[in-house]
Amino acid sequence: MTALSFDTFTKKIYIKANMEKIYWAWCTAEGITTWFLSKATYISPDGQPKAAQDKIAEGDTYIWEWHNWDGQEKGIITKANGKDFFEITFANVCKVSVSLKDSGNDILLTLKQYDIPTDDSSKLNIHYGCSNGWTFWLANLKAYLEHGILLNETINDLRKIPSAGFEFVNI
Repeated sequence: MTALSFDTFTKKIYIKANMEKIYWAWCTAEGITTWFLSKATYISPDGQPKAAQDKIAEGDTYIWEWHNWDGQEKGIITKANGKDFFEITFANVCKVSVSLKDSGNDILLTLKQYDIPTDDSSKLNIHYGCSNGWTFWLANLKAYLEHGILLNETINDLRKIPSAGFEFVNI
């Protein structure tokens, strides 16, 4: 095991679904809005918005919006092989990669967030906040793909609670 540090973290989860379905759930606007986001826009390098069912490709940009958060996340798809791996810029300063590996009866999904600054604000908001967030969202993806249920809060409006992102486990 590599030493733990504030500039990176890794999250893993086994999911009983085929690799194509998991990749679709991450790498199309149609898929990622079923379990993770309220809205996802992908734009090709020539400036054209991609259709909801089109897979992301290297050089695309994205705009993500969540339930219960008014902000947007914008970034670049830095790598995408169309099958089992992609990497994006995230939180303005770091990267997130997701890899899928066939493990026989299920797929091992590994998410790594890295190049995280190590100032106190980044330790709290990016390392701690994103690490907790990805833990929930990966469990939500598993629940959705394996059982057809969603665990994230979409009915109660949590946006007026200043610390909601740190207190609610299913925001």
